[in-house]
Amino acid sequence: MNSDKKFNFLYTVKSNWPLVLISGATALMLGSEIVGAVKKDSPKEEISKDSVNLWNPPSLFTDTELKGEERELVIYGEDLIANTAKYLGPKGSVAQISNGMNCQNCHLNAGKKNWGNNYSAVYSTYPKYRDRSGTIESIYKRVSDCFERSLNGKAPDSNSREYQAIYAYIKWLGKDVKKGEKPHGSGIPKIPFLDRAADPAKGKVVYEKYCQSCHGANGEGVPDGNGIGYVYPPLWGPNSYNDGAGLFRLSFFAGYVKSNMPQNQATHENPVLTTEEAWDVAAYVNSQPRPKKDLSKDWPDISKKPFDHPYGPYTDGFTEKQHKYGPFKPIIEKREAMAKAGNKAM
Repeated sequence: MNSDKKFNFLYTVKSNWPLVLISGATALMLGSEIVGAVKKDSPKEEISKDSVNLWNPPSLFTDTELKGEERELVIYGEDLIANTAKYLGPKGSVAQISNGMNCQNCHLNAGKKNWGNNYSAVYSTYPKYRDRSGTIESIYKRVSDCFERSLNGKAPDSNSREYQAIYAYIKWLGKDVKKGEKPHGSGIPKIPFLDRAADPAKGKVVYEKYCQSCHGANGEGVPDGNGIGYVYPPLWGPNSYNDGAGLFRLSFFAGYVKSNMPQNQATHENPVLTTEEAWDVAAYVNSQPRPKKDLSKDWPDISKKPFDHPYGPYTDGFTEKQHKYGPFKPIIEKREAMAKAGNKAM
């Protein structure tokens, strides 16, 4: 099924949700009887404690309140996140403002996957102050950053139907999250630090074993059959994310791949990569060439730079190399000591 037919099918289904819901309920009732008969004497499956309180994203198939133009916007917004290149890539049908990757390359399952950098906490926490810009940022600023950094392109017009659809979709995804709260499973999980620097040479071995079959020997990704986007995105090179993107920070990349890669194999509860492998492959991928962004206006207060921001100057005395690859524990310990000394002096 090609992408256009697939979208038309999904559009029809989502727009006619009552019929789908009735049909699905009937099938579910019949299916449950069969499954119940099969599993009657099966042992009870244990539920992971970590998964009990996970964010449960809303569904267009069961949302009976979303109607009319707002529903159309949400449906379009989801498609824009999943198929960004189709509309806004180098050969986009609406505009040509991004690098051919899709938003869901970084925000898995169109921003709905737990521990996959999802959108659950965006609407509940924005507007908010961010140290990177030194300003209070709106959701539009957040979306613009993704286009300018992860998609190495230009910010969409805030008055465009495309931005309005993305905003409507993000708002809808977070509609059940209380203001100011972050659901369990949001963002990228933090993983333990190594007692050594992350090693690009060791990461190359990990990449060749687990990543190369999808992303290519040279990180170039796999283009789709239409030449519009990618089946598997490029991890470095001219069409990948630039050095201002969030995933250029090793802690974000390592946490992301530990819970999600290889795709359709790893989960947060059952990762494929070890912690060391996650850090090392992050070091390897982010040691490769990629587009540059003007970062001169980032982190106006340099004392607020993250421990793994790879560009100086810094206030802690550590080198750019250590800030990029680690070990990170000494940096964090030094900063904590400086903060305590500063508090005592006040």
